[in-house]
Amino acid sequence: MQPQRYTPDLFESLTLPCKEHLKAFDQEVNEFVDYMFGPRDTRVRGWFLLDSYLPTFFLTGAYLLCIWLGNKFMKDRPPFSLRAHLIVYNLGITLLSLYMLIEVAKVLWWYYFSKVIEFMDTIFFVLRKKSSQITFLHVYHHATMFNIWWCVLNWIPCGQSFFGPTLNSFIHVLMYSYYGLSVIPSMRKYLWWKKYLTQAQLIQFLLTIVHTLSAAVKPCGFPFGCLMFQSSYMATLVILFINFYIKTYRKAPSRTAIEETPVTTEIKNGFHKDYFVAANGFMNNKKAQ
Repeated sequence: MQPQRYTPDLFESLTLPCKEHLKAFDQEVNEFVDYMFGPRDTRVRGWFLLDSYLPTFFLTGAYLLCIWLGNKFMKDRPPFSLRAHLIVYNLGITLLSLYMLIEVAKVLWWYYFSKVIEFMDTIFFVLRKKSSQITFLHVYHHATMFNIWWCVLNWIPCGQSFFGPTLNSFIHVLMYSYYGLSVIPSMRKYLWWKKYLTQAQLIQFLLTIVHTLSAAVKPCGFPFGCLMFQSSYMATLVILFINFYIKTYRKAPSRTAIEETPVTTEIKNGFHKDYFVAANGFMNNKKAQ
């Protein structure tokens, strides 16, 4: 008896049930989110990644899985330098943030898509064995923003939604340009403003809360439930950032740490992605020599 050959038709017959099950599951998930949030905005129909929630969900799951598997993979391996990659990456995010800052209308899709690009922040931490930088705040902020903005783009891609991304894009222009410069050794002595970036981030969250609640006090047609959710989410970021700020900048360093490891102390007490830990290039002075 000859073995059965795998022809295109046979392959299609084997994969068809899986496709049908996935399609049915996708339909159920999207019917559920439509039931929860109501009719979607028709202006974004057909835009990349927006029609179905599954790609956003699976990409978020892949991000979390990469953190777990990446740390295991890097456990007994030396860290990667990635200096050239970081320069290109940070420059790219800086330019994208600048574009989003000055653009209007469909830039909100780019803002949503930039959140999946920013998953690379954590991947670089993993590859460079900066596991101390992968905090709850870091992962919480990255994973939730991507999913929240999928909802925003589908249901409320309108005027009220532009305020937060505008502020955040401005902060990211400053932040990622800092990261890019910090990778260049000769530029590090000029980077004195990291603490003020953290303060600017906190001000951004507070302004967003005020702007959001103003629409609740004086209704503008924006869904009230979305206003309350956004205010509550921003409040969690304020609490987490304040906690980070106090631990980072209010804790007095020991005399030994100041005398023996000035740059290492600066790494631990620096700032981190959106919460500003300067992890994109600082190294111990003794190792650099």
